[in-house]
Amino acid sequence: MGKRPHLSPLDYDAAARKKLRARIEELGLTLVCLAGYTDFTAGVDKPGIPHVEIQAAYVGQIAELARDLGTDMVRVFTGYERPGVPFDTQYALVADGLKLAGKEAARYGVTLAVQNHHDIGIHHDAMHWLLTEVNQPNVLAAFDAWSPTLEGLDPSQIRDAIVTMKPFIVHTTVADYVRLPCYRYDNTLTNYLQADAVLRAVPVGKGIIDYKSFINTLRQIGYRGWIAYEMCEVLDGGGSVENLDRTAKAFLDYVRQFDTAKTANSENR
Repeated sequence: MGKRPHLSPLDYDAAARKKLRARIEELGLTLVCLAGYTDFTAGVDKPGIPHVEIQAAYVGQIAELARDLGTDMVRVFTGYERPGVPFDTQYALVADGLKLAGKEAARYGVTLAVQNHHDIGIHHDAMHWLLTEVNQPNVLAAFDAWSPTLEGLDPSQIRDAIVTMKPFIVHTTVADYVRLPCYRYDNTLTNYLQADAVLRAVPVGKGIIDYKSFINTLRQIGYRGWIAYEMCEVLDGGGSVENLDRTAKAFLDYVRQFDTAKTANSENR
């Protein structure tokens, strides 16, 4: 994560970067992607402050850090939609921000992987439109199954979304969740009113997201990139190192089944 307390460019000078890269190589690890944190609609109510330029400059610093550590990919976000501001005003900030950030990242040979996470461009059709309009070869997509599932898309629609996004997908992040129903008591009715469900993280394959279909479709479109796994929300079993290790290993076991299936299909042919 390209921020404190993890890996801020403010804290890693040339010597620290060299030391960290050596440690990564010593451990036999591959740094796949550095996570940048952008919200290009932040400060939309204060147009006198160049928030988009500030964030693009930050992305440039993160891109330089990524290059120095041995990766050519930085994950970024679009922007959260702010109330009371015309949508097109906010959309323009995101598009301009991605263009500026993309140019900064290109100076270091880095690709920006735009994750379908923030409000602007969250639907695959909207993201496809946005990235097409940005029109920079190093501004592509980190396309996940989480958002389409919460948007209400069924597995067939998510497969279609992957096909739509095929020209842009360079990365994906996996996390699985269950919905826990929530209710609020209304004493004027002597009854409970249903509220939006809260999501809790569970091991991959135990939740609501159809990752078998998602990963198989990625394979079908020829995707050969990395699949990242994150545990960034309240997790079944808690946050102990032991539970994190156990859950991460469960993810590895889950993903290996796709390699096994490929081998089996090859042998059958």
